[in-house]
Amino acid sequence: MTKQMDTDVAIIGAGPTGLFAVFQCGMLGLKCHIIDSLDQIGGQCTALYPEKPIYDIPAEPSITAADLIEQLEAQAAPFAPTLHLGQQVSEISGIEGDFTLKTDKNLILTAKAIIIAGGAGSFGPNRPPIENITEFEGTSVFYAVRNRSQFSGKRIVIAGGGDSAVDWANSLAEIAAHITLIHRRDKFRAAQSSLDKLAENKALGKIEIITPAQLHSLHGNNNLLHKITIADLDGKTLDLDADILLPFFGLATDLGPVATWGLNLDHHQIKTDQSTSATSTQGIYAIGDIATYPHKLKLILTGFAEAAQAAHHILHRINPEKVQHFEYSTTKGLPLKN
Repeated sequence: MTKQMDTDVAIIGAGPTGLFAVFQCGMLGLKCHIIDSLDQIGGQCTALYPEKPIYDIPAEPSITAADLIEQLEAQAAPFAPTLHLGQQVSEISGIEGDFTLKTDKNLILTAKAIIIAGGAGSFGPNRPPIENITEFEGTSVFYAVRNRSQFSGKRIVIAGGGDSAVDWANSLAEIAAHITLIHRRDKFRAAQSSLDKLAENKALGKIEIITPAQLHSLHGNNNLLHKITIADLDGKTLDLDADILLPFFGLATDLGPVATWGLNLDHHQIKTDQSTSATSTQGIYAIGDIATYPHKLKLILTGFAEAAQAAHHILHRINPEKVQHFEYSTTKGLPLKN
């Protein structure tokens, strides 16, 4: 059965920037509906690394991704956004002020403006090219840490050289029986503070680092690992006793239907005006990781600023004759709940 609804702003993506866009729009009196292909809010924060600590959120020295989403949900709650989860926008038509969005679950949503906050689009892990790796997925091979405690007392091999690999090596070193971190290069691409912590853990014997090295083969039975073979760049192999493999090689992303909406794209991202977050189509905005412009910093807080810019520009566009007086939230306050 087709469901027809209308709203001021349709937000595609229920990750952190999408949720903050609800708050920003709500403060301006704009009603929002959120559509997300996942069956829960939070985007990558919830789906891939809910227990990963995040250190660059203002006023939060350290907050887990799951707690960040919980706080953003609470912040948006007074504005009662309508959620449409587990469905994907398949088609967009119309013009600014009168867009129609159709989803694969027979929702037809009319909106005055659209904010695309879809992160990197649809995503999945980049699997290492190991023939039998799927045999161990979900039991010994994991592409994200959703429950940190399940790795307590385990012999863990982490493969990768970015923030996720380094941060989880440091975090799991507190509870694992042994951590081995391997990377095909000698240098890691992570925040300096994380690298300093990694060096400290290595000196204390909590983390063993093997570079340059890459995964070669997996060995086990009954879907459980007991040994991982790694190889150096010359093909010389080494066996590591292991219960768990965490390969952190980034995400394989796909814009999906977004690529057919006539927006100005740069590879897998949408080009936007840095000052307004507007795309090449009037009335459609993009924020967060899916948006790009020269010298952009890919940080959550950058996405938050883009959400605010988009909300204010939308209000100006749909109410061009209304005189707007900017007010700080400290003076404006929040709307009273019914």
